[in-house]
Amino acid sequence: MTEYSEHFLQAQDKLRAAKRALNEEISSYPTPISGCDAQFNHLLGQRRRINAALAALDQPVFIPTPRTPDATAGVESR
Repeated sequence: MTEYSEHFLQAQDKLRAAKRALNEEISSYPTPISGCDAQFNHLLGQRRRINAALAALDQPVFIPTPRTPDATAGVESR
């Protein structure tokens, strides 16, 4: 495994650990929760950021080249 791959996997592991910790904090948050509870809303925002980061790491990235200028161009065989 290459060094960058190890770092990539560590980043995913750290984000998953942060998500678990944040979910635990959200689930143990005292009730009642009002719509204007800034701390709770901040926790929800952080969870959304973590979920977005994990989703971004799972998405394939298309790099355009002269032979495949867009993702729908397919693969040219020679």
